[in-house]
Amino acid sequence: MRRLILYVAGQTPKSLAAIGNLRRICEQDLPGQYEVEVIDLKQNPRLAKEHSIVAIPTLVRELPVPIRKIIGDLSDKEQVLVNLKLDLE
Repeated sequence: MRRLILYVAGQTPKSLAAIGNLRRICEQDLPGQYEVEVIDLKQNPRLAKEHSIVAIPTLVRELPVPIRKIIGDLSDKEQVLVNLKLDLE
C-alpha cells in the first residue's frame, strides 16, 4: 500500500482546502491505491521538526520511497500527480 501524509495546522481555509482536494484526487484518480493520514501540527507541533515540515499544508508521499513532498492546498491536481509521481507508478 502506498502512504500519503498531509500535514495541516488546524481548521484554516488552506488546510481544509488541502484535505478536500487530496480526498478528491484519491477518490477520483487513485481509488484504493493509497492510505492517507492527516496530521494536525497544532495538536502535535513537535512533529513539524521531527518530520522536517517547513510550511503547511504539506503533502508527503512516504511510500514508496523515495519520499516526495508538495506544499500548498493541492488545488492543481495535475501538479500534485506529477510532483509526487503518483500518476507514474
